[in-house]
Amino acid sequence: MRDSEKGFTLIELMVVIVILGLLSAVVVFNVLPNQDKAMVVKAKADIAQIEQAMEMYKLNNLTYPSGADGLQALVRAPAGLSQPQRYQPGGYIKRLPKDPWQRDYIYANPGRRSAIDIYSLGADGAEGGEGENADISNAE
Repeated sequence: MRDSEKGFTLIELMVVIVILGLLSAVVVFNVLPNQDKAMVVKAKADIAQIEQAMEMYKLNNLTYPSGADGLQALVRAPAGLSQPQRYQPGGYIKRLPKDPWQRDYIYANPGRRSAIDIYSLGADGAEGGEGENADISNAE
């Protein structure tokens, strides 16, 4: 062979492209369904973190924040605290996370399922639902 004849043939290139396509398809079909599960797990972890911060708030202030004060009470002291000196300097959480679908977590005091409810509306952003659209709550 001369130097000008070195290289890959069209058949060899096509075989490599087909193999890469098959590998890509396998990865996509195995990874994408797990992304939904990962988002639910992240939401549960975030809710657990917020719930722990709420418990610390309650230990210091003897009550949970009101529904009107919401989750922001964990970041900075609410205006209506009866004993503001009891509020932990720096707050109870550095910053409030967004749920995996980039929406705020919802806080209710009193809660419907427990003393307080902290929840995400899931992928669809509406109450109820099944699977990835199901609400994710601290009362589960």
